[in-house]
Amino acid sequence: MTSEPRLVHIVDDVPELDAVREAGDELTMVVVLDGFLDAGNAAARAAQHLVDASDGSVVATFDVDQFHDYRARRPPMSFVRDHYEAYDAPRLVVRLLRDAADTPYLLLLGPEPDNRWEAFCRAVLEVVERFGVTRVVGMGAVPMAVPHTRPIAITHHANRADLLTGESPWRGELRVPSSAQALLEVRLGEWGHPAMGFVAHIPHYLAQMDYPKASAALLEQVEIAGRLMVDLSGLRAEAEDREAEITRYLASNEEVADVVAALERQYDAFERAEEEGSSLLAADQPLPTGEEIGQQFEQFLAGLDGPTDPNEGDA
Repeated sequence: MTSEPRLVHIVDDVPELDAVREAGDELTMVVVLDGFLDAGNAAARAAQHLVDASDGSVVATFDVDQFHDYRARRPPMSFVRDHYEAYDAPRLVVRLLRDAADTPYLLLLGPEPDNRWEAFCRAVLEVVERFGVTRVVGMGAVPMAVPHTRPIAITHHANRADLLTGESPWRGELRVPSSAQALLEVRLGEWGHPAMGFVAHIPHYLAQMDYPKASAALLEQVEIAGRLMVDLSGLRAEAEDREAEITRYLASNEEVADVVAALERQYDAFERAEEEGSSLLAADQPLPTGEEIGQQFEQFLAGLDGPTDPNEGDA
């Protein structure tokens, strides 16, 4: 009889984390799973910012072969003249990092499992209990009919009400597609481990490009919930460059600017209605449909990938 393969391999000797546990200190684990809940590449870019800011080490490795559907998400590799090389194998790992105040924390980063979600959650539980993780904080992003000229809205969620650090903009029940990251939060709650997360609302028309403004907004929430300090100056500089790029494009494309203006009016009407306690939707401000936004912004995305000068090339 063959035994089930081990799904996560945890480093046996991590004195740094053992010291944290013995001292009774708190330990945060940030979770970012690529592939589904990440419009604007916001969470993945935020996670990469954390990795770049700290010389960390891998303390746990998941057996990706047990979770990844290679035919659905084929990893890239290089073909050089007459041979294959440089295969970019997917990795699902837990890294030990340090924040700007030298506080240790963990980062679980990699592709979202395509299958065996329950087994994945149990494997993460092993990591949580081995290292004495006291809170798990997830990041994600979804496309919404919101303008980029307004503050990034964040949906707060947690498996215990006392963990919430902000009020949810939603009312009632929403039926949404599930994810491994969402299931992990549910299961950790059932197993007695606190977990929370933040989902940034990304303008529809920017969902297919990197949007560092949202990455910075997510990390601001992680700082609060995870009791961490993150230097966001570099990420905010990226966000300013991106905003300037978008502004230049809108200045030369009146139709696209009109769509953004319509979203601004709808957003402001929504905010006024919330403040006044009336309907959340303004009757005199019809919201552009996703199809209408997509049509208007095909040219927008093409323009951002090409020359930044509106007089250069085919806009």
